[in-house]
Amino acid sequence: MSISAAQVKELRDLTGAGMMDCKAALAETNGDMEAAVDWLRKKGISKADKKAGRTAAEGLIGVDQGLREAAIAEVNSETDFVARNAAFQEIVSNIAKTALAYGPTEAVAAAKYPGSDKSVTDTIKDAVGTIGENLGFRRSAKLRVEHGAVATYVHNSVADNLGKLGVLVAIETTGDAHKASAFARQVAMHVAATNPLALTTDELDPVAVEREKAIFADQARQSGKPENIIEKMVEGRLRKFYEEVVLLKQAFVLNPDVTVEQALKDAEKEIGAPAKISAYLRFALGEGIEKEETDFAAEVAAAVKK
Repeated sequence: MSISAAQVKELRDLTGAGMMDCKAALAETNGDMEAAVDWLRKKGISKADKKAGRTAAEGLIGVDQGLREAAIAEVNSETDFVARNAAFQEIVSNIAKTALAYGPTEAVAAAKYPGSDKSVTDTIKDAVGTIGENLGFRRSAKLRVEHGAVATYVHNSVADNLGKLGVLVAIETTGDAHKASAFARQVAMHVAATNPLALTTDELDPVAVEREKAIFADQARQSGKPENIIEKMVEGRLRKFYEEVVLLKQAFVLNPDVTVEQALKDAEKEIGAPAKISAYLRFALGEGIEKEETDFAAEVAAAVKK
């Protein structure tokens, strides 16, 4: 089949591999982008997975919290300039506050906007005319515990509880909730930095695990070793994979000598009771949304010619 330059560029952006390698990978996989990424990884040409999502949309992530509950929301705009607009920041803060009461996206969208008889959805529509850009309430979520704490962390903040990336971490414990909250915030900072795929090994997508095993096995076979040795090599690579993507098995960013799981055990001494990280949420602004790339210089040149 014919491989377009756009396909080659997309694969190169995803993997960092050379143009000719990308073209060969697409040719070998009949243009299947995901299969081409795997093909490059098996050949040792690309060490990276397909990027989780291109950060394309602008806007803000907002959080709101009590001691035992917290919420997070994402509101998008067309330009980063709007994120510095006080009126837009107020909207995001109020939507995060609404999320603390209602939780999921659909419930928040239909709920009344604070201080108004209008819904969140209608308020956003009205703000489009006032602010002068297309705006969208994309998503929200909430974590709550009966005993313990839920902490928040906002990275690249532009104002209180508003920024480009937000994290919630819930810890269940009958111990000191304030001490649990302090540790949960440290874990939230860790999650912001490492972006784990799952809290525990059991929560990983089985399809993703099998895909990694297949890639590891193909790489190991290239060494020419017997199957029993290859099996042990795959087991070792899989353990390493878990250490990279599973929150509890990752090296704790605040103390890389211990895992997050061990850091939690150590924190129990301060908390005064057994503790468990029960859930986490990580919202990165615009993740997974494709943004149309434009050549600004070309646009200006075209305008001059008119």
